[in-house]
Amino acid sequence: MANGAAFDNAVERARAAPTLSIGCHIVLVDGAPVSEPEAVDTLLAIRSAEPGRFHSNLSAVAARAVSGGFDPDQLLEEITAQIRKVQAAGLTLTHLDTHKHTHIFPEILGALLRAARICGIPAIRNPFVSVAAVTAVQFAGRPGLWKRYGQVRMLRTFAGQFHHKVRRAGLTAPDGIIGVIETGFFDSSLLRQSLANLPEGTWELVCHPGYDDGDLRAAHTRLTESREQERRLLMSKELRTFLDEQKIRLTTYPEFAGRHN
Repeated sequence: MANGAAFDNAVERARAAPTLSIGCHIVLVDGAPVSEPEAVDTLLAIRSAEPGRFHSNLSAVAARAVSGGFDPDQLLEEITAQIRKVQAAGLTLTHLDTHKHTHIFPEILGALLRAARICGIPAIRNPFVSVAAVTAVQFAGRPGLWKRYGQVRMLRTFAGQFHHKVRRAGLTAPDGIIGVIETGFFDSSLLRQSLANLPEGTWELVCHPGYDDGDLRAAHTRLTESREQERRLLMSKELRTFLDEQKIRLTTYPEFAGRHN
């Protein structure tokens, strides 16, 4: 996140891991712009206790995006500014994605693709969940996830033209993502079900591993204890064994993008 409070620390950690794929997590919701606020005013919340910030929730961004409320040039300016800030720190970006997957909406996707071409980024995240990999049956006994399952299915209405637009822009993207519905509730059972049901192709696992410490608590995120659980799960020998059994090969964005160039 170019506008994240821990940006400098993130850059330092990224430099210490030169083989790591680094994506720019574009923020257009729940944050502040890198650009001067008056230059991107259509992207900002009109009524806010903190002027000069984006809308605090995805539903408000969705309403503006589908109604054409964002100035396309301002979207491009802000997205490009965030990318350039990361690149100016000396990091090579391998892909782009967006906070809360806002590029589901065509208006934002168009600006993201233009910015990727301008800044030389070869790939972007496909923000659409595989219908084959997740079914309502998987969430039996987990009613807290049913609503999100319905939302994800509904948002797939924007998926039809995604790959066409990406190819037309000369970029590449995986076949989709898994893990969005399960965010905050991932355990070994849910992860195994999603991975076992994956169709052929290249799929990105959206996850939030981390440490439940004072800094995290101060960030006002709902994802606290779950980050510790995901970190342990993703680093476990059991998961590696399961991936081998399912013949799932891990890859990186540079390797993936290189295969499609």
